[in-house]
Amino acid sequence: MSTTEYLVGAAVWAVALALSVGLGALVVPWVLRRTGPSARAQAAADVLRGGTWIGLLERAGVTLSLLAGYPEGVAIVVAVKGLGRFNELKEHPVASERFVVGTLASLIWAAAVGLAGRGAAHLLVGG
Repeated sequence: MSTTEYLVGAAVWAVALALSVGLGALVVPWVLRRTGPSARAQAAADVLRGGTWIGLLERAGVTLSLLAGYPEGVAIVVAVKGLGRFNELKEHPVASERFVVGTLASLIWAAAVGLAGRGAAHLLVGG
């Protein structure tokens, strides 16, 4: 593989990560604002503190796993997130719906960007 191909591949990965993490930070809250009443959503948001940072890391992990051709990494990210939030969700069931909706929106977005980035890398650089 030539230096140019490495640079193109790195650029594709960088753009995919930026779209997944950066634009995902807009897409996921947009989805969450459209789910359920605002008072309930605010109560859930208070319980699930740190969700923004967790979501950023989640999308980065999922996208990187798919770009690297390691889809099993997605299961690891989901397991770590679920185990990390288990006690909070058990104590505050009102937050469960927000957790599920936010996680699914985040995963769908990150997977779509990761798969698109992988496809772009294959088209531009080759298999």
